[in-house]
Amino acid sequence: MTISQHLAEQERLLAMEYEYEKHEFEELSRSIGIQRRIKQGKCWYPIACGETRYDALNQIVIHISNQRDTADQEAIDHEFEPGRPVAFFYTDEDGTSANDTAKPIFLPWQCQISRVQDQRMRIVIPSMKVADVLRQYARDGRLGVQLSFDATSHMVMRGAIHTLQETDDPKILAMRDILIGQKEPSFRTEQPLSFPWLNPSQQKAVMKVVNAREVAIVHGPPGTGKTTTLVEAIGEILKRETQVMVCAQSNAAVDWIAEQLLARGISVLRVGNPLRVSDSLLDATYERQYEAHPDYQDLWAIRRAERETIAKLSSRHAKPNERRTAQVRLNRLRSCRTQLEITINEDLFARNRVIACTLIGSAARVLERRHFSTLFIDEAAQAFEAACWAAILKADRVILAGDHCQLPPTVKCIEAERQGLAKTLMEIVANGKPACVELLTTQYRMHRDIMQFSSDWFYHGQLLAAPEIAQRRIHEFDTPLVWIDTSQLGYEEQSNPLSQSRLNTSEGLLLVKTLRDYVRKLGMERMLADRVDFGIISPYRGQVQLLRKLVRQSNFLKPLQSQISVNTVDGFQGQERDVILISMVRGNDKGRIGFLNDLRRMNVAITRARMKLIVLGDTTTLAHNPFYKKLIEHVAEHGKMVVVEPEKED
Repeated sequence: MTISQHLAEQERLLAMEYEYEKHEFEELSRSIGIQRRIKQGKCWYPIACGETRYDALNQIVIHISNQRDTADQEAIDHEFEPGRPVAFFYTDEDGTSANDTAKPIFLPWQCQISRVQDQRMRIVIPSMKVADVLRQYARDGRLGVQLSFDATSHMVMRGAIHTLQETDDPKILAMRDILIGQKEPSFRTEQPLSFPWLNPSQQKAVMKVVNAREVAIVHGPPGTGKTTTLVEAIGEILKRETQVMVCAQSNAAVDWIAEQLLARGISVLRVGNPLRVSDSLLDATYERQYEAHPDYQDLWAIRRAERETIAKLSSRHAKPNERRTAQVRLNRLRSCRTQLEITINEDLFARNRVIACTLIGSAARVLERRHFSTLFIDEAAQAFEAACWAAILKADRVILAGDHCQLPPTVKCIEAERQGLAKTLMEIVANGKPACVELLTTQYRMHRDIMQFSSDWFYHGQLLAAPEIAQRRIHEFDTPLVWIDTSQLGYEEQSNPLSQSRLNTSEGLLLVKTLRDYVRKLGMERMLADRVDFGIISPYRGQVQLLRKLVRQSNFLKPLQSQISVNTVDGFQGQERDVILISMVRGNDKGRIGFLNDLRRMNVAITRARMKLIVLGDTTTLAHNPFYKKLIEHVAEHGKMVVVEPEKED
């Protein structure tokens, strides 16, 4: 396939995804009841409105909170996050009793999430009049908010592909030919540097980054210290360049790398919406640095005077000469405001060594016409190719970091995914230009027996467990790898009509019992004293909600509540726990496993465990797939298979 054909195909697949998402939102708004939307994590109802104020960027922000029952809130894994568009609606029923017959009436304003924390949000709205309307409906308990169709990211991605198709810029054309064409990348031959605090594969990766003229890939399997390596590489590049740009697909990934850079003493300007709320990161945000600038108080006074002058112009009682005077004053204030905004903006970019944002955020207004010698893209294997190009267009070279054997990008249109939209730029370059790739081979997370299957299946057996963790376990006589086989129990999966997800109630109950028995065996006091943490994972959102409820209802597990996390595979990406329990859910006589066919997702799940991995699943159903058959054999050889028999009747 030629470059032109490849880009045309990207454009076509993005259009398919756009139309699918648009149709899905329209269906959600028209035909799916409110309670179901709540269960899907796409809606809060009813909500309360708090204070309204102007933020540092002169945007009007309203504070809202979810008023739904606390237990229900905690059980639902909502999808609200900064930067996503939302729509407000009201109903004719009281929010505390509304059911799926309540018809939402959408208010005609597109708004955007500024910040999310627990069950509270800050949302950017168009005007103070909007805030008054929202408060009115909120007082009556009839106001809700739901995710809206996000056209912005599609516009940015399609715009990047269009630029690649139409450009005559020689630098962009050269980068295009190397990344998706036949041209080979080139490398300098600098003298090897010494980083004694890094292992050999990490040192080689840093040198690959330093020597790359156009592109390098840091391939970091689970637990291999990818972030450590990336931070070291960024520090080394900053010895040679004034400033670099660091991007990732998600806000959470950008925030994580930004925090690590700040911990190294590297100044960061975080453009966009950070998910984390630590003071160190908030102080790095564009908004906070803007507010802290010495000229900001003058700017705030000018903005206030501008709003007051506009109010005078809008007054019906103003005389013609007063209007003329006010208009002259308004023009002068606007000119002063614009100049001061430019001055503050330029100063913020000049004083920071790293500019950090999401890939879509790289198209933000404050980043227009900015160019960087080097761009780092973390978690590049989770990003659409077009999203990567949106940022690459601002750089002379790109460093891709991630693992294309873990979670792929989220594609909602199954047909677009099948035709290749989920294939990332990192995967294309890694497969086509292997000279760019440096694999990190020493992992510091997992017991050797947990690691080995993933290493053999996904990484050609190249991973090695660091000596200090290779035999680490919760207890000297504990078995690190266990499979609880439910095939004899006849546990069948069910479909959750509210969330359109799978669940297996009997398997969920067995998982909580397994966790309870394990804690009892090793001792609750020891679990608490050693702060042993537990992760409960299921690929299915419906099962996650069930498991959260069961864990919350267990009186025995109450002392450990703060040490137990329950989430989907995607929710555990980038995390780790001492003990991981996985509920596979699927149980049927046809060997259908659906979502579990995404093997990269399962690679993430099984590699979250530091010292113990417990899998609960029906081996008869799962063994139809070669991957799971091999995994079951691996557990049987290196761990412990526990076949649960049905209880005999008296």
